[in-house]
Amino acid sequence: MDLKINKFLKNFDFTKKNIYVIGGSGLIGEHTSKLFSELNANVIILDLKKPKNLKKHYLFVKFDIKSIEKFNFENIFKKFGYPHVFINCSYPRDKNWSKSSFQKLKFESVKSNINLHLNSFIWTAKIFADVMVKKNIKGNIILLSSIYGFLGQDLTLYEKTNMNENAIYSAIKSGIINYVRQMASYYGKFQIRVNSISPGGIYGHNAETKSNKQNAIFLKNYSKKTPLSRLAHAEEIASSIIFLCSDNSSYTTGSNLIIDGGISSI
Repeated sequence: MDLKINKFLKNFDFTKKNIYVIGGSGLIGEHTSKLFSELNANVIILDLKKPKNLKKHYLFVKFDIKSIEKFNFENIFKKFGYPHVFINCSYPRDKNWSKSSFQKLKFESVKSNINLHLNSFIWTAKIFADVMVKKNIKGNIILLSSIYGFLGQDLTLYEKTNMNENAIYSAIKSGIINYVRQMASYYGKFQIRVNSISPGGIYGHNAETKSNKQNAIFLKNYSKKTPLSRLAHAEEIASSIIFLCSDNSSYTTGSNLIIDGGISSI
């Protein structure tokens, strides 16, 4: 095998690497955890519930984002190992999230959801980056954003559905993108790379059962607007996370990788 190709493939070997995934039981998180497991990593999932379809090769820590200030991360690091990679693909929201359209929005919901989502992303990323610095680990941090972190929502996608725009979502996701740039600027001197990923619409199905939980009209509307004429599959996002965490992207930091089938290009 060509030496360059061999090196490229070896860069996807995460043997003895500790990969922490907040939201590892969710749609993107579970696929990401599975891929890392298959690449020989030690995967530690932090979530409220264990993943449904990931049966082995991972460690699980029950984690409630609402109790972030009381959670002792250092105890987890001592028990499972210090992080080489930290990924946050969680999607925290309060009970009023579905009422976040401009017409129904309440100030308490703005405060609550920004605290749950944006602030938790900011704080956990700092915790993981600082421990990487302390342990002299040249690590990787990936935070999940969205195309609505740099675009306004296309309201025509929700026509003839019971779905609405969300007045808070774009503010949260745009905050994540620029926080990643700020982190990359500061932690670069410690050889810690920080990037975000902005997916477009994702099929809300289980890869094994193929069951679809999304509004059929929305799927049709969205597919019509997308050059590739479909939504993304969660594994397509997961494989991009793997790339950004590998040494094959060793000169990539402060970037926002857009994976949207081309919808933001038109």
